[in-house]
Amino acid sequence: MITVLFFAQLRDQLGCESVSVNAEGIRNLAELRAHLLEEHPDWQPYLGLESLLLAVNQTLVKLDHVVNSGDEVAFMPPVTGG
Repeated sequence: MITVLFFAQLRDQLGCESVSVNAEGIRNLAELRAHLLEEHPDWQPYLGLESLLLAVNQTLVKLDHVVNSGDEVAFMPPVTGG
């Protein structure tokens, strides 16, 4: 299983803070995101954003990063300050 966490306003927009996904057949974050959008098409406006930050096991990565069973994946909106 892959644990997927959603942070900040993304958590509010999706209406949940985490989901568990069977890792079988999922090789990277792009495939994980595609799987999530197939299961939850209404998440497209939020998970489909190119500006999202992605982390695997608390390290920022890109969509082509390999994921494995037992990984913790985080989707986060970009951080802004002021």
